[in-house]
Amino acid sequence: MNILNKEGPLIMGILNITPDSFSDGGQFNNIEAAVNHGKQMIDEGADIVDVGGESTRPGSERVSPEEQIQRVVHIITAISETIPEHVKISIDTTRSKVAEAALDAGAHIVNDVSGGNDDPEIINLCADKNCPYVIMHMQGSPETMQNNPAYDDVVSDIKFFLETRVSDCIDSGIDKKNIVIDPGIGFGKTREHNLTLLSHLKVFTDTDYHVLLGTSRKRFMGSICTVNSADELIGATTATTALGVKAGVKMFRVHDVKPNRQAADVAWAILNSSN
Repeated sequence: MNILNKEGPLIMGILNITPDSFSDGGQFNNIEAAVNHGKQMIDEGADIVDVGGESTRPGSERVSPEEQIQRVVHIITAISETIPEHVKISIDTTRSKVAEAALDAGAHIVNDVSGGNDDPEIINLCADKNCPYVIMHMQGSPETMQNNPAYDDVVSDIKFFLETRVSDCIDSGIDKKNIVIDPGIGFGKTREHNLTLLSHLKVFTDTDYHVLLGTSRKRFMGSICTVNSADELIGATTATTALGVKAGVKMFRVHDVKPNRQAADVAWAILNSSN
């Protein structure tokens, strides 16, 4: 079954196999630690484990496809041998070679923060594999994206980008039911851009496509909550999860699965209450 057909919100747990991710870099670089963390997230209610071998934090440097493959494939293989059938694995990459190796190793979903801009062949791959494909918006690249990001109208501009990329995907043979769009909170956006996007999530959920929201521990929330440590932003993240469920968001990419699972489930129950 396509996991996107599952009723209710989906929680995607983040598993970064990187030394330099902004929140958890270096914590899960060996197979045992990574598999154990994946199992923990599943036990806490994750529907998807999102494995990535390249940091996309602001200012991060690129990692070659070969290095990404070396980081993630053995871990994806190990996780795929232990997870329940209803849980899926996604590969967080912008490179078709990495995506293909990950899918062959047991991944089911491709999560592309470049929306196909880095490597257009990734779209053809997802069409051939008939797998879900997450198209995210990012202004610039991780190295440059926070250097004075600017938009004519942040909501309209990003919606236009996503609609254009969706059209390209469909023309390339990706099934409409496999497309997920992500406005890219924090990727080439100021604090005000992020807040505007979050207050206009219905613009994206009112399209014919599922929406992924990734706000987990993002720096812009720290400026609101006056905290400096990313791991102090769990409550802030759950607030956006609950609001996202209300707006119709399907998937939430988070570091902290248990509190966000609870926030999503309670918000979903409230929305579906018959009282």
